[in-house]
Amino acid sequence: MQTKNRIVRVASAIVVATLLVGGWSWYHTRQIAVQTEQKYQQLMALTRLNNPIVQAPDFKLTDQNGKTITLSSLRGKIVVLEFMDPECTDICPIVSQEIIKTNQLLGNKSSQVEFLAVNVNQYHESQKDIMGFSKEQGLNKLSNWHFLTGTTSELQSIWKAYGIEVISNPSGDVQHSAFMYFIDKGGTEVYLANPDNSKITIPEWSQGISYVTNKLM
Repeated sequence: MQTKNRIVRVASAIVVATLLVGGWSWYHTRQIAVQTEQKYQQLMALTRLNNPIVQAPDFKLTDQNGKTITLSSLRGKIVVLEFMDPECTDICPIVSQEIIKTNQLLGNKSSQVEFLAVNVNQYHESQKDIMGFSKEQGLNKLSNWHFLTGTTSELQSIWKAYGIEVISNPSGDVQHSAFMYFIDKGGTEVYLANPDNSKITIPEWSQGISYVTNKLM
């Protein structure tokens, strides 16, 4: 009888120890997840947009390859939408490298993501302009990269729809909002990023962008 009781006590102790270890492991994993979430929310200055749920305004523009792209045609893909100046020599080239690194971090999952940049420079809105920038930055090597342009009125309409402020400059870099929209596979705006355009933090954007896109998969 004593032997049986001893076996029961030992078994109970093992169960309790297993539960404690499992509980600690869950808590530790949860803490890491919370800290990671907070890190990238701060880095990307993320705002969740789907309360109420809003469909991303559709548009029809032309990419660097002369292909007509509509936002609605990309349903079933996660869309990372940003706004760029093809003549920019300051921030846009740095952000471009983060897009390339994001694509690398996503690996095979990159096939589920489309990167779109809408032109903000009305003085350089030709296909040649956006292809030149894409080639110079190595973005043209990405099959899921689309630098989009159109007429001035078309572009201005899209800037307004997405709350992008643009201060044109015919002879230098255009000043514009640095918003980045994360749109889910159903075409819903889920996150808005408004990160600090500091050259210190931009090299971490690829981690933030890949983190958010993975959340939408």
